Amino acid sequence: MSSLTKDQIAELVKKFGKDPNDTGAPEVQVAILTKRISDLTEHVKVHKKDHHNRRGLSKMVGQRRRLLRYIQNKDYNRYLELISTLGLRK
Repeated sequence: MSSLTKDQIAELVKKFGKDPNDTGAPEVQVAILTKRISDLTEHVKVHKKDHHNRRGLSKMVGQRRRLLRYIQNKDYNRYLELISTLGLRK
């Protein structure tokens, strides 16, 4: 289990943000959470009794769900584009 490096975060900000310092955009936050969730999911699959990280994973999934709901309510087309780019849902 490793956290995201500054370079990985900068790449996600560049791809999903409006400018290189736009880390607060909901799309950027969802992209970062998605990457962290996928990394932590692999860790939890290997370490089945690691309940502390499992709880953190659940909290991240909930946060991502709330952010996605916010984007969906604000601009549905932006929401559809984001979930297709990240490969979320169908």
